Amino acid sequence: MRWILLSALLLVALPATVDADGAIDGEGPWVLRATGWTDAIVQRLADRFDHFAVFSEKGLLLIQADDRDDLAFLRASGMRLEVDDERTATLRLIEYHLARGVESFNAIPGFECYRTVPETLAAGAALADAHPTLATWIDIGDSWEKINAAPAGFDIRVLRLTNSAVAGDKPALLVTGSIHPREYATAELVARFAELLLAGHGVDPDATWILDHHEVHLVLIANPDGRIRADTGLSWRKNADNDFCTDTDDRGIDLNRNFDFEWGCCNGSSGSECSTTFRGPSAASEPETQALQAYMTSIFPDQRPDDQTTPAGLDAEGIYLDVHSFGQVVLSSWGFTFTDPPNAQGILTLGRKYGYFPGYTAQLGSTGIVDGSTKDFAYGRLGVPAYTVELGTAFFQQCSVFDASILAGNLAGLLHAAKNVRTPYVTPSGPDTVDLAVPPVPVAAGQPVTVTATVDDTRYQGAEPSQNILSAEVYVDTPPWQAGTPIALAAEDGVFDQTVEDVTAALDTGSVETGGLAPGRHTLFVRGEDAAGNDGAVSGAFVIVIDPVSAPTLEGTVTGFDGAPLHALMTIGPFQIETDPGTGAYTLQLPSGSYDVTAAAPGFGAATANVDLADFETEELDFRLLPLVVLLDDDVESGNLGWTAEAPWAITDEAADSPTRSWADSPGANYADGIDTSLTSPVFDLSGLAQARITFSHLHDFETGFDTGSVEVSTDGFSWTPMRSYSQALQNLEWTREEIPLPMLDGEPTAQIRFRVNSDANLNRDGWHVDDIRVSAAAAAIFVDGFESGDTSAW
Repeated sequence: MRWILLSALLLVALPATVDADGAIDGEGPWVLRATGWTDAIVQRLADRFDHFAVFSEKGLLLIQADDRDDLAFLRASGMRLEVDDERTATLRLIEYHLARGVESFNAIPGFECYRTVPETLAAGAALADAHPTLATWIDIGDSWEKINAAPAGFDIRVLRLTNSAVAGDKPALLVTGSIHPREYATAELVARFAELLLAGHGVDPDATWILDHHEVHLVLIANPDGRIRADTGLSWRKNADNDFCTDTDDRGIDLNRNFDFEWGCCNGSSGSECSTTFRGPSAASEPETQALQAYMTSIFPDQRPDDQTTPAGLDAEGIYLDVHSFGQVVLSSWGFTFTDPPNAQGILTLGRKYGYFPGYTAQLGSTGIVDGSTKDFAYGRLGVPAYTVELGTAFFQQCSVFDASILAGNLAGLLHAAKNVRTPYVTPSGPDTVDLAVPPVPVAAGQPVTVTATVDDTRYQGAEPSQNILSAEVYVDTPPWQAGTPIALAAEDGVFDQTVEDVTAALDTGSVETGGLAPGRHTLFVRGEDAAGNDGAVSGAFVIVIDPVSAPTLEGTVTGFDGAPLHALMTIGPFQIETDPGTGAYTLQLPSGSYDVTAAAPGFGAATANVDLADFETEELDFRLLPLVVLLDDDVESGNLGWTAEAPWAITDEAADSPTRSWADSPGANYADGIDTSLTSPVFDLSGLAQARITFSHLHDFETGFDTGSVEVSTDGFSWTPMRSYSQALQNLEWTREEIPLPMLDGEPTAQIRFRVNSDANLNRDGWHVDDIRVSAAAAAIFVDGFESGDTSAW
């Protein structure tokens, strides 16, 4: 038997809104905490509800009931039910905002980080328009309402990403979002992934080679008819098919029970038309399902027979990820049976590799029996390893949690999946290549390039075998799957004998081995091999080679306004160089082109200018930097310097970065349940100042995905905007230093900053320690004239 097990989170079952006789008032929806469950009860719940979380060590189960029928089903199981007030309030947040007069909106009221259906579809079209050689906005079919209730309804769209200028065999990653519309985070994650890849092409080596050599297909909203309803606050799961459970909010078909593989076979869906898991009148009855099935079949080769026992070959290609919420788990085939699929180990290994990045558990199968699912169609019909990725901890996930604990980890997981599509049953077993580095400046033709990296065979979420690293190699411009020439990297300690190895090589850009690199950008493909013979996924790096005779030179000095030289970091497009500490001078040869050049020095505001460079020319660009104005410099050693500390925030000596004291949200104890408490700065006058920022040191230990610490800013003391959020359990005992730009405070006369902690009613952890807080901004230059234009009218 399989379901979501979150036993590592030591939950504490606490009282909630419930009458003395156990009655729950109102009409729903509710988020409920249930106790007294058994394995048999969990299986029955899985057949009906699909999404819930079991916290086994405390005997607690978290589940959403949409109406009194759901509530009656849960009560009939014999469990004790209590309303989780905070999660239920979040679930009803849109209803609250709409009741206050919000009738039309772009971002979803109360959930401003999520784009609406029109916004999301417009974003997809805009990305294709902005990147015509990289992105195509494809119409693959119509929604139910567009076919049956026009002018309502939508096209089903795919954003296809690949560099059309690069030919060759390109295996595919397919990602679908919002098949279940009420799962807010899914569409936004898929859209952000598209933006990440397109913004990174030509800038980030991995994004570049992925789009050059692979295809990424993104269905931002697979069920737009349903999502347009969920955007108004309805807990809508199905499509909008009005032929069943007609003219009610329970109408429609569960698209993730409608796919044509083992449809309706195994009590993993409902034949009741008003049920949330109603599978429809026949397999693939819905136009949304038909569009997705046809598209899968068009981009993935058929790599196994349609039986339940024959595995796909190790040369199979492609990956399918269906993004859902909630549960913090990666589910896989089979969904319709508890029997393992024939490619079980390869499927589980790739799932554990994805799970490493957001910290999600990976498992074979679903939370219970699920038939007619997307993942079983993709694997069963086509042999593609397929997954349901359950994001976060709620359908209507709060933006603070999305930003703090969902977005970054899952973007990294999606990016890694895109690396593995060529051999998804093979490369996930091999080591990852991380921290790949080359010099951050151009290299003259014929000069050596030092390459360093770490090859790591331990990056899995779960008990996956790890082996010692056997070797590492780099390929120049031609990747290994195109029969490129490998160049060996050596272990930095002299011998490959550990599961994690630092490796290095000095590449001679003029040698026969590298092909004698011509001026221009070259791509390095680096991978490692473990002792079991598993080659890992490739990681990329750029090397820029120049002709030292013709390449232009940029030079100059960086000083303060008093003329004193500064030791500054110069960022010149993708390149970086430091100035001479004694003279403030810098010089760099680089390819011709237009560059944004930024000079930054400690204690001074950064400055940026643009320069155009042509071959055989030398350009001089000097900077005079304005000093930072320090508005607050608090090492917490001198007591409270004007902070407003809501209880239990206080100064403590239990932990500090320097030297002995820090602020803590819950000194000497874990934070309490259901708190919302802040440490608020004094008011700062930033009139005439720019480049506002806060830097601080901190330790944080929160219940991942449930509790958050946020840095927020305000210009009036009433409305607060989150700038950065944290929602992770402590990974180590080291203090980290953060710097957060605060552009919305630039020039504001009444600016404030606060550290805010929110918790739910389930699990307590140590919380937040903050030390060495500095708030600063740059003085704004009132008037600057270098007299180069000849225009003296301002004088």
